[in-house]
Amino acid sequence: MRGKLSLLVGVCVTAISSPAIGQTADDSIGFQEIIVTAQRQAQSLQAVPIAVSAFSAENLDKQQIQNSSDLQLSLPNVTFTKTNFTSSSFTIRGIGDLCVGVSCDAATGIHLNDMPMVASRLFETEFFDLERIEVLRGPQGTLFGRNATSGVVNIITARPDLSGFGASGDVDYGKYNSVRVRGMVNAPLSETLGIRLAGMYNKRDGYTYNIGTKSRIDGRDMYALRGSLRWEPSANTTVDLSAYYFRENDNRSRVQKQLCHRDPTGVLGCLPDKLANESPNGDATLASLLSSREFFGIAVSPTFAALGLGSIYGDDGDGFLGSVNPGDVRTVNVDYLPTYFAEEEVYQGKLQQSLGDKFTLNVTAGYSRNTVRSRTDYNLSTQRAISGSPGLFALAAFAANPATAFAFAPIAARLIPNGPTGNVCQSDIDYNNVGVFGANAQPLCARTSLDLDESSQSYKQYAAEAHIDSDFDGMFNFLIGANYLRGETTNNSYFVNSFGLDYAAGILGAAAAASGATGGRAVFRASPFFRSNTDRGLLNSYGIFGETYFQFNDKLKLTLGLRYNHDKKTTRARTTLLSNGLSSEFASGGAILAPVGANTLEDALNIATADFDKGLAGVQAFQERSVSFGRMTGRAVLDYQISPDNLVYVSYSRGYKSGGINPPLSVGSVNDIFKPETVDAFEIGSKNRFGALQLNLSAFYYRYKDLQLSRITARTSVNDNIDANIYGLEAEAIMAPARNLLVNLSASYLKTKVVGDQFFVDTRDVSAGRSDTVIIKDITLGSNCAVTGVNAAAANAFVNTINGGVGLRPATPIPGTNTTGAFSICGVLAQQAAAVGSAFGGIRVSSGIERNVRGNQLPQAPEFKWSAGIQYTLEAGEMSIVPRFDINYTGESYGTIFNGSINRIKGFAVMNAQIQLNGRDDRWFLRGYIQNIANNNATTGLYVTDQSSGLFTNIFTLEPRRYGVMAGFKF
Repeated sequence: MRGKLSLLVGVCVTAISSPAIGQTADDSIGFQEIIVTAQRQAQSLQAVPIAVSAFSAENLDKQQIQNSSDLQLSLPNVTFTKTNFTSSSFTIRGIGDLCVGVSCDAATGIHLNDMPMVASRLFETEFFDLERIEVLRGPQGTLFGRNATSGVVNIITARPDLSGFGASGDVDYGKYNSVRVRGMVNAPLSETLGIRLAGMYNKRDGYTYNIGTKSRIDGRDMYALRGSLRWEPSANTTVDLSAYYFRENDNRSRVQKQLCHRDPTGVLGCLPDKLANESPNGDATLASLLSSREFFGIAVSPTFAALGLGSIYGDDGDGFLGSVNPGDVRTVNVDYLPTYFAEEEVYQGKLQQSLGDKFTLNVTAGYSRNTVRSRTDYNLSTQRAISGSPGLFALAAFAANPATAFAFAPIAARLIPNGPTGNVCQSDIDYNNVGVFGANAQPLCARTSLDLDESSQSYKQYAAEAHIDSDFDGMFNFLIGANYLRGETTNNSYFVNSFGLDYAAGILGAAAAASGATGGRAVFRASPFFRSNTDRGLLNSYGIFGETYFQFNDKLKLTLGLRYNHDKKTTRARTTLLSNGLSSEFASGGAILAPVGANTLEDALNIATADFDKGLAGVQAFQERSVSFGRMTGRAVLDYQISPDNLVYVSYSRGYKSGGINPPLSVGSVNDIFKPETVDAFEIGSKNRFGALQLNLSAFYYRYKDLQLSRITARTSVNDNIDANIYGLEAEAIMAPARNLLVNLSASYLKTKVVGDQFFVDTRDVSAGRSDTVIIKDITLGSNCAVTGVNAAAANAFVNTINGGVGLRPATPIPGTNTTGAFSICGVLAQQAAAVGSAFGGIRVSSGIERNVRGNQLPQAPEFKWSAGIQYTLEAGEMSIVPRFDINYTGESYGTIFNGSINRIKGFAVMNAQIQLNGRDDRWFLRGYIQNIANNNATTGLYVTDQSSGLFTNIFTLEPRRYGVMAGFKF
């Protein structure tokens, strides 16, 4: 037992694509033995019949891999990007985290010391004091976690070394006043007990310059600490305990840039023809629509039209008109500065116990807790001033009128406390759902609307796993185990706040009060902002798994594995915005009318009538759903050792990821449940050494059923299922043409394709390019719908007739599309289509014309990817000088399932270089480095926002060029 453990503790793990700097492998060639635990056993990488890459702590350092974004560059068929809601997507072989929501499982399983981490901040921190990182490509249906369909990233931390005292540390200073400090102390307390303490600190200025404040944002201020204890009371027993703490509190920005080709009509906000450095037409946004003269005039009465902050026609309602969106990715002009707070604790314990000579018991258990809360300027812009607008003077007049003062004066006191020419005040983030109108309001006040959003949640989990491995002398061995995980998400929320929403909440409430509906009490419509809230999400998961190994002879081996996984998920959720849904009649019934000065949403006058779950009879304060999924999966692998240096294998595995629960919408409805996804994966590979060349190859083919895919509907992410086929090739090589020269190469090809007819509405253009369709911007909901007739003339005539009857303008051509658009009310159009549509030859009103995405590529799946690195060790007496250069290329891909030029993510290359002076016996080093030499600001991922926000596109990018010096020691 002790011998096996020493392999894990002392080994220098070298990635097949990542040789260690200065390594000289065996004395003649330069290859070190590579040990991984991809099959829950210590094995040579070249003997494992799985496509796996591994990086030692030294390799991470020398290749300048400091975080997950750096890690993906050197891996074939792997990409990584930040995503929209304080999350990220690690995509392997075309499959990433395309599902969005509390009940979604990750396609790529993230493990810390073999323990699955369902929701973790590991990808926000930076790597320090690790033993290695293993990346397994392909579905892991038997041994790992909860059946990851794309692969597994397993982060292994360094453990205490009982053989002697040791310490190391380094300090790095670089561009953007970046200061990184890392350190480790290892101390044996006795022959059987040792501890290890490690930590890191990172602080730097922001990568992004904000014109508005003439300051930098997107900086970092974080630290992490880890303590480990190892106890070996006997040769048969090893106990490992560890505790980890991470904290970040800075101005990190979730989004690097927003792109838009402005739609002059305001029907879409952003045109669907290209992305440009412009801002959306504010007339398309819900905040502008609900605070417009047209909305108040139709929704309440013509008398109230004067209260509108602007018109949906023309420029006075477009708060973004004239705003500057700088062309430089690293320059913005925002009026609300980002904030970011994250905190995580992880406690783990592991027991390895020999049970006689033939069996080994491994038990791993742990607890983790984390919280994240990030805010950013929702529109990444500075809007025009609202103070002094005619609507605010009208509000002041209504507040001063004795007949209406009781209803309007309390609203005016909250929104314009210093009168119509002073600052306007709006809701800050408020978990009580009452915002600026609440008893303890702490409003945000400025001359303009400070549009902002917040993504936040708290999560905790308990996980345990045990497995027994056999070590028989004969041809047969086995591994059998079970695991359990319980996760709990609390207060998962996504907010969008804007003065226009507060204003609409106040005016609609005042109108209801003025009508006598509230018994003389001043009220507002709650919540006065958008909030998608999962109050609680529970996950209970268990798995039973096992593998059998048949070693027929010295060359041929068969592995058979099975796993049963069971998941139960429960959510308690609701979405609020001014009510539980604005009806087409704009009546107060069903809306939440809360008294001005209320403490919480539950203080509302008619909370008992606000039903947040229309799928159940009665009035529900939340939508509560519970689902269970269970599935048997497994794998079969046949490998043949042609020679001691050459292995070939062929495998089949069934991957599975459980389904989940879609969140409730503020308006409309979707399927409550999305289905599990499964994959049948076939792979053939070989691992080889030919003298001074190490070459690993693999080819794979996947058939995906019900792949989970997210889309935005009614301002909320919901999930659907599609089918897809995937195939590809991968090659990784190390060459040592001379004793001190190492070259590493990797390359991959990937083809992904949606199979079968799969129909979805592209929210960018709900007309699907059809000229017989008019795109409608619903002034009550902010969403788009499609009016389709027998031809373009009929569709336009119908819309123009109905609009004329309610005082709205006729349809007008939308540039960049093949159709026209108009502001209207989709519910009214649908009613009239049923009533008088036949007079126009038949009219259909829908959420949009569906597109068939059959044959399209999956998002985040570049067809080509390659990397190369070269280093040479110059010996100078007892010291050495090691220069190194790396280049990584990621090919073109798409950001959404609809593909097309507007969703294309261009290919990009990243180059890094460094030179390092190593002291005697590598006791110290001095390094100069440069990362991203060409300062490539390439996009790694994109997100198309909701129609009610104007359809702008958030992009996520590489980090910019960085350079600096580092000095360190170890003994």
